Amino acid sequence: MTRLGDLMWPRVEAEVLVVPLGSTEQHGPHLPLSTDTDIAQALAHGLAVRRSDVLVAPAVPYGASGEHAGFAGTLSIGHDALELLLVELVRSATDTFPHVLLVNGHGGNVAALSAACARLRDESRDVLVWSPGWRGDAHAGRTETSLQLALDANRVGSSRDPGATDSLADLMPALRRGGLRAVTDNGVLGDPTGATAEEGQALLLEALDELEKTVIAWLTTDSA
Repeated sequence: MTRLGDLMWPRVEAEVLVVPLGSTEQHGPHLPLSTDTDIAQALAHGLAVRRSDVLVAPAVPYGASGEHAGFAGTLSIGHDALELLLVELVRSATDTFPHVLLVNGHGGNVAALSAACARLRDESRDVLVWSPGWRGDAHAGRTETSLQLALDANRVGSSRDPGATDSLADLMPALRRGGLRAVTDNGVLGDPTGATAEEGQALLLEALDELEKTVIAWLTTDSA
């Protein structure tokens, strides 16, 4: 695995630059604020282990997390700033790298990613956005707790109380009006009870397989 930040400039060479994109936002009382970024980094680094043509950039640890306002420690730069950051970052990256892959770990970033990607493709820059399609609960529940246990169990708290367990569709009207504070006191959407490192490892491998297939198809199409 090779990380861009470890290299001196004469040694920088790769077909694909992977930029992990996450957030710094509350993940309940038991998960670190870096959870989304940790997961995006793990997937990016896993891809680099599998593919010698991939280089991993330093992660972008801030995203659009306004819905988590009111929970201590959440840092959000909003949709407009994130879109601009991504556009300028990829413009700069494509001076060196033929292909740029944005691996996104936070659902709140999707709108900004979509807008940025459209602008960049209009400029004929080869950029791809990929987000894992986790099954399970929405935020800091069993799914993300299992993932973080697989990455580093020492960073997962022992108090894992359920949060709002209604379906996301039922919660969405109130969530849109008042953010997560309107629907959950502890910041959790789901139930972390029963989360295991084994489940998290299986989820990570499944997502990594899907990411690798997507990249192969992307590069094959580009070279055709």
